[in-house]
This record gives sequence, structure tokens and C-alpha cells, in this order.
Amino acid sequence: MVNYSSVLSRLHWSGLDGRWIQRTFSALAVAGVCSCALAGSAAADDVPLIAGLAEQPETLRERIANAVDSVYPALVRVEVVSEVSSQGRMRKIRGSGSGAIITGEGHVLTNHHVAGKATRIICRLSNREEIDAELVGTDILSDLAILKLDLASRKDKSPLPVAELGDSSKVTVGDTVLAMGSPAGLSQSVTMGIVSNTEMIPPRSSSFDLDGENVGELVRWIGHDAVIYPGNSGGPLVDLDGKIIGVNEVGIGSLGGAIPANLAAKVAQEIIDKGEVRRSWVGINAQPLLKDMQGERGVLVGGVIENSPAAVAGISAGDVITHFGGVEVDAFSSEDIPLFNAVVFGAPIGEDVKVSGRRSGEEMKWEIKTDPREGTVGQPVELKNWGITARDFTRLSALVHRRSDKKGVQVESVLAGGPAKEAKPALEPRDVIVKVGDQEIINIDGLRDATSAVFKGKDGPQPVLVTYDRDGEEILTVVKVGPDETISKPKRSDKAWLGIDTQVLSRDLADVLGLKGKKGVRVTRVHGGTTAEKAGLKVGDIILKLDGQVINASRPEDSSIFENLIRQYDTDSEIELSVSRSGSEEILTVPLQSRPVSADELDEYEDTDFEFTARELAFEDKVDRRLDEGATGVLLSKVEGSGWAELAGLAAGDILLTVDSKPVSGLDDLKKIMAEIKETRPRQVVVFVRRGIYTGYRELEPDWAE
Repeated sequence: MVNYSSVLSRLHWSGLDGRWIQRTFSALAVAGVCSCALAGSAAADDVPLIAGLAEQPETLRERIANAVDSVYPALVRVEVVSEVSSQGRMRKIRGSGSGAIITGEGHVLTNHHVAGKATRIICRLSNREEIDAELVGTDILSDLAILKLDLASRKDKSPLPVAELGDSSKVTVGDTVLAMGSPAGLSQSVTMGIVSNTEMIPPRSSSFDLDGENVGELVRWIGHDAVIYPGNSGGPLVDLDGKIIGVNEVGIGSLGGAIPANLAAKVAQEIIDKGEVRRSWVGINAQPLLKDMQGERGVLVGGVIENSPAAVAGISAGDVITHFGGVEVDAFSSEDIPLFNAVVFGAPIGEDVKVSGRRSGEEMKWEIKTDPREGTVGQPVELKNWGITARDFTRLSALVHRRSDKKGVQVESVLAGGPAKEAKPALEPRDVIVKVGDQEIINIDGLRDATSAVFKGKDGPQPVLVTYDRDGEEILTVVKVGPDETISKPKRSDKAWLGIDTQVLSRDLADVLGLKGKKGVRVTRVHGGTTAEKAGLKVGDIILKLDGQVINASRPEDSSIFENLIRQYDTDSEIELSVSRSGSEEILTVPLQSRPVSADELDEYEDTDFEFTARELAFEDKVDRRLDEGATGVLLSKVEGSGWAELAGLAAGDILLTVDSKPVSGLDDLKKIMAEIKETRPRQVVVFVRRGIYTGYRELEPDWAE
């Protein structure tokens, strides 16, 4: 039970932090609410905060309290790792949104833009319990998605709280409503407002584009002024009877927009039953009747897509449709178009539908055989061997790009420095790969198969002849598909090394040290375990001669002279050094040794699943980090932005000490452990790392299906 006595003296607060979903509202200032609102500091407790509640009459306060009691326990914060296509990679993004439990089996209703692209989902219940969830299905056109809580992992086996969906057709302007959610990733909260519009849509000159779909084709939002922020997306809009009458989706200026519950209920049930929402498509671009047609009835056909079912049936631009599948249809304004689209989308798939209307004043009848509605665009996938993200064509996207069929793979984005970008000529976004060698490419699966065939029995990157289409022009290029996971680097020839660091004995320094007119170098560091240390060289020694030859160094630019002299010797040589120490000069005999392998000569291991590159600890790494000579581990030389390793908190320069409690003494250990992990595909991989003087554990949670 919520303690409302403490609520009455507190006002709702939420931060304006977050990543906004891309939307086009040219005529409006849009404050879009999206799934990627970054988690802020958690509230001190999870008591819901309700704006303005203290000023309301007692009866209204009681109704609000009861409504909150009905829905708030079923409210969840949805934390996700999602993927977006950018610069040749599918980049991972952490975000959060809101949702509500709508079945006792653990189904959660939220937005597509919150969780529709999620590869990892965790739901935080109102009692702070965290449960893994999976995506059951998503519907871009209505911007709705259904999650399923992993109830088997719950320690608390008590029944889940469930919120009830209400009848959004009964909502009227002026009704008091409550918006519930987790703004900016904070703990769950509640704000209050009134319904301002029950048929809110974008203006004609604008659209709400979401992953290629125009949500305004189907959705008429319930507009309200209950405060919502990034992170409220997917959260319920609740009436004073404690029923969900909408799913919050957008913020437009000072107004919020919620998807009506009646639409949400239908979509949710179909996803729960079938895992997807199937709709009909006929290829009609509908619009309201023109001003000079007022007084007439029907829906104006603004256009018909070439070769679509409507085109085959003989419908043309300028026709007026009055009945579709036995349903009378009208569109006097833009607000009526989603209702017409709902009739079309809901027609039986693959069946003949009777349509009637007018053409130039004459009565017309048509019969349309509907097709299944595909997405406007295919979903992007990453092809790491190529350094691109790419899409398959859908029927509509093929028509938009003036293609005769859906064959080929369209490049979505290209990785700078990747194989596709380095080709001459390079592949570019919108190019369509149609052949690899002599093999025709039908879709992404075919391109993957062709790539596998290229590598069969071969190691390392392989050049392949690629045919691609660019705006109707057929172009050939050669792409060196790769790279191999282990990157071998050439070793420099073995050189002698003394095991010390030095600085030039400048004229000023020589004068101050009582060595006026002398030239040479001063020892600034003696590396432990070296022959120099064993021979007795110390920090502060001034080396004046090497085997009797004066070291001609007296200016800062002479810093490499002494090192170059040493390199001219064999690695097993002995040298004599004339050293000035504490005002006296003495001769030291020092054996030389082989120069340690430098960092830029060490082989690297590139893990394309977890998206990091690692190498052995080099001598200079241990020196720079003040590590013991025997220190083990591997250094992360590169961590890809928005990859699984970065999302876990790893960064370039970290030293990997263990993986799943197995010690990593060097690169061979790491490669063996990672091979086992890729075989067993665990839910989490725990690594222990050193960063500076600190150590800590990090959890990597890969999407193996990817």
C-alpha cells in the first residue's frame, strides 16, 4: 500500500536527460519521449510522486489514490540494450523506458521504440525487484511491443500485480488522467493532467517516422498535459477508475501523446497469440476530400503504388472510395485518415475485398485482392567481414528504389577504414550488392553464404570481386573481405639495449653539477632486473664516455645519440662506461642485452563478438604503469564504441586479469578462454580488470543470437 500522507507534501520532479528518438515535426517543437533516456540518480524510495495532488478536493484525491493503487504496482521500468545502425556497425545503446504488466503470465506492454530493437532487457518492478525479460513481438506501425518476464528466475513466487486496460473510446476532453512511468530512468513516478484532445495527429506537412514507418498512418493520440519526460515512453496513461486508457509515446511542446488503449489491446493480444501483427496492404495513398469536394462523402485516392493490388484492380488517383469491404468510409480531415487505414489494414489477407466509390461523378465498383503488408524498410544487420550494415529489400522499399524485384542487399552504412570503404571504388550507403564473384546475391543470407565460401580453406582477408548497383549504374570493385581475428605485426631486428633511461647533460646542467664543458647523458631510471642494474649503474650517474669515446650530447635535440650508439653493438657485447658519480669519475663494465619487444610489435587479438582488441603487456606498459616485472594479464588496446565491451564499462588501457575466474597470463590464455565462451555461449561473462591503481569486476552480456 502506498503511503500517501508523505506524498501530499511532495511534488513530482524529473530530469530532462536523455537521447531523443528521431522524429519529423516541422511545424512543432517536439520533445519526444524515447527508450534511451539515460538512467539518472534513483529516488530515495519508490513512493509515487504526484504533481499538484495537495491542491485537489478530498474526493478527487481519494479517486487518484485508488487509481494509483490499481496500476502503480504493475508499473515497470524497462532497461534495455538496443542496437542502431551507424557508420558500418550495429552500435549498442543503453536506455530505459516504461511499461505495465497486463497479464498474470508476465506480459509487459510498452513502446516499440523502447524495446523493439533490444538485445538485452531487464524490468524493474515497483517493489524494486529486477527480472530479465524477452521481446515477444513488436509492431512498428503502432509503436507498441510486448515483453515477457522470466518468471522462472523470480525468487518471489507470489502472483504478479496486473493492470487492466480500459475503453479508450469513452475518454473525453477534460477527463483527469495520470501518467505513470520512469522519467529519465528514475524510480517510478506519477503525474496528473487532463485530456486535451482525443484525436491528436501530426500536421499534414509533418510525419512521425519510426524505423521507416509513419506511425500517424494508424495512431490518433490521446493528447494530455500530464507531465512526461524522456523515459516515460511505454508507461500507462490511467483514468480515475484505475484503468489504462493509453500508452504514452510522445511529448509535443507541453502536451503528451498516448496510443489509445483499444488499439493497444488489439495489438497486444495479437502479439501474445502470434508473436507479430499481420495486416493487409493494397497500395492506396489516402487523403481527405479537397475543399471543393465538401458536401460529398468518401476518401480521396491521392495516389496508387505501381503494381500494387489497388493498381491491379484499376483504382487510380482522383477516385473517391465510399465503401471498403462493406464498411462505409469518410475523410473530411486528416484526423479521419487513420480510421480509413485501420479498415484497410484489418481486411482479410489474400482475399478479395469489394470496394465502391466514384470516378468523375460516376459510380464505380472494384475488387481488390489484398497482399500481406511488409515493413516499409528491412531491418539493418551488421556484416563485420565487410565493414558494413545492410538491409534486405521489402516490396515497398524495392519500389521506392525503382527496382524490378527484391533481389540484392542494400548498403545502409560503411565503416571508415573497413574492407568496403577501402575498396577502389568504395561501397557507399544506398549501393546494392548484386553479385559476389559469379554468384547472384538475393538477400543478406545469400551474401553471408557467399562470404563463407570465400573463406573456405583459407586464412586471413580475401579479395573478392563485387558487382553493385548505384542509381541504375552497374559497377565492379574488389573488396578485401576480412580481417582475421589475430593481427600479426612484423618484428624489428634484434638490437642491443642497456636497460636505462637518460637525459642530455645540457650546458646549463653541466655548469650547475660542476662539469662545465663536459658532454654526455644523465641516468634518469635504471630498469629492474637488467644488466645495468646488476653492473651497479644508478640514477644520477653522468655517463661521459662509451668505450673511451666522448658522448657528444649537450642539447635537447641530442637525446637519441646515446641510444643509437648502444644499438650499434651486438646484443651479447660488453661495454665500458666512464661515469661521473658524486664528483669522482669511475669505469663500469656493463654487459648489453636484447631490446624488449615494443608494444607496436606485439601481435593483437581482435574479438569481433565482444568488440575489443587485446595484446600482451609490453615492457613499456609495465614501466609506465609501475607494475612488477612479473606482472601478467593482457592490455585492451582498443574497445569499440557502443560495443558489448564498452557497454560493460571496459576501456582502452584496461588490463584484463581474469575471465570467468580463469587467469589470463597472456594472449594465448585469452584466445583459449574466449573460444570456450563462444562455444558455450553463457548469459554473462565476468571479467576482472585493472585500471590504474584500481581493480574491479565487469559483466559482459552478449547477444549470441546476433
